[in-house]
Amino acid sequence: MDSVTAEASRSSVSELWNAFSSARSEEDYFQGWLALQSGLIPGVVQSLLIMTTPLNTFSPVAGWPEGKNDPLQLSDVVERVLEERCGLLVELPASSHYGIAYPLLIDEELRGVVALEISVTAEQVLQKAMEQLQWGIVWMEVLVRRKQAEEDRTTLIRLKTAVDLLAETLGKEHFSEAGIAFTTKLADATGCERVSLGFMRGKHIKLESVSHSSEVGKKMNLTRSIEAVMEEAILQRREVAYPPLDNEILICREHEALSRQQSMASIASFPLFSHDLYYGVLTCERAANQPFNQLDVEFMRAVAALSGPALENKFANDRPLGIKVQLALQKQWIRLAGPGYVKRKLALAAMVVLMVFFSFATGEYRLSADTTLEGAIHRAIVVPFDGYIDHAPSRAGDRVEEGQLLCSLDNRDLGLKKLSKLSEYRQLEQQYQDASANHDRAKSGIIKAQLDQARAELDLIEANLTRTQMIAPFRGLLVSGDLSQRLGGAVKQGEVLFEVTPLDAYRVILKVDERRIADVRATQKGTLVLSSLPDRKYPFVIDRITPIARAEEGRNYFRVEAHLERLDDSLRPGMEGVGKIHIDRRKWIGIWTRDLREWMTLTLWSWMP
Repeated sequence: MDSVTAEASRSSVSELWNAFSSARSEEDYFQGWLALQSGLIPGVVQSLLIMTTPLNTFSPVAGWPEGKNDPLQLSDVVERVLEERCGLLVELPASSHYGIAYPLLIDEELRGVVALEISVTAEQVLQKAMEQLQWGIVWMEVLVRRKQAEEDRTTLIRLKTAVDLLAETLGKEHFSEAGIAFTTKLADATGCERVSLGFMRGKHIKLESVSHSSEVGKKMNLTRSIEAVMEEAILQRREVAYPPLDNEILICREHEALSRQQSMASIASFPLFSHDLYYGVLTCERAANQPFNQLDVEFMRAVAALSGPALENKFANDRPLGIKVQLALQKQWIRLAGPGYVKRKLALAAMVVLMVFFSFATGEYRLSADTTLEGAIHRAIVVPFDGYIDHAPSRAGDRVEEGQLLCSLDNRDLGLKKLSKLSEYRQLEQQYQDASANHDRAKSGIIKAQLDQARAELDLIEANLTRTQMIAPFRGLLVSGDLSQRLGGAVKQGEVLFEVTPLDAYRVILKVDERRIADVRATQKGTLVLSSLPDRKYPFVIDRITPIARAEEGRNYFRVEAHLERLDDSLRPGMEGVGKIHIDRRKWIGIWTRDLREWMTLTLWSWMP
């Protein structure tokens, strides 16, 4: 391109400023700014402005002089600036001109590039040209930031509106109230004459809510037309607007028909999608002179995505119980019969196989019961007469041998009494000898009787002295009794001081629930596992079933007694555990479902008249 001097190709600076300041559109702003920069920088042959597009690509938006510039001359330097993201001054190939390019960086993001072809060669002029370009690029940054601020403000307002719509929806208890409130507020916020909301019922959509109206379906023709519009959007699986946006190729026959029916109104429909399913449609109608633009579509799409699930949830909750059950069963059947959900199908197949197996397989039926271990014999050691504790070397928990001293009573009073009675006996014996020597038969008979009485009393005292030593009747374990804190204390005749049980004879006590006592028979065998010895099993045999039930912990139990077939030294009276009585062999399914079947039988019996 032939070089054109700056004086011949530019208007005056004032005219350029006026053209720049009076710009009414973004394109005029770009062209005015580029012309102003080209006029302020001497020696400019041509200039080019490249900006980002909504698709994040770079495209020329202005050139100078208009219609006479050659962008290819500056393409190499522009590409280098896009890559290096910094200002460049290079000598253009096959020319004596220089190329100057400077990037528009906003918040570390490249938003555009301005490039100039300059015919001057003086270093000072080139440096001033670069400085002017750096100062002038600020105007472009102002435009970008102003545009971004307007977009942010618009986005904030629409976001607030969307959140208010969601709050309005969530604030209603039932779907009918929420649907009317949502459509009415959306119509007011977007300037729509009517907003309609429809939900899928089976394979077809049904109009559920209309803005500014609590009655739906009375205008049958209009209702069918709106539902047809919604069906059209659902079938195409995307938003449908009439008139179409950006030359979209969509089927909008029903939208066009409704638009003609409503005096050429503008219509936009937005399918509601969630959980891989289209469940409803939102349809908005405006006057013919207010067509929907891309920003409106984006806003309503966001509103539908935000409030749609809440409306769907309320719609589902307000359905009758029968429909809820039917839909839930259909959903599960679709998942089982349709593609996917492999784990669920495998789980169901495994469950069916197990049910079939356990319906025919048999196993041993064992009845569980809480069990306590008791000694076969409980021997009580009681006080033979009133007295005082003198010595008590044994207490509960001690193992004792046969004849081992358990405790002793104070025998000093008995000893004195014995001496007194023995002296009396000797005196009577002397008197008896004197009466016999004098042949006084009457007196000797009386004294003889007194001697027998004194002998008996002495024997009683001797026996009581022996009984002051309370010893173990057999080898065993003291299960009760601790006199270590009662030494010197008084005890009464008949008071139980100790209880002894043998260690080689035990009785197993099982508490069997009354619902299962009919299964228990004498001589049945079982197995006992004690809480303190969980790794050992003790076989037992049922001996006796008491015919009287006892109430414990809100249930009735029968006491069943058994004896152990095997003993060891680790067993102790009072141990508790779980015993299982071996009843017979039954089907597994019958064993596991018996409680349920009996409960259902009893419940039905109680309900029957």
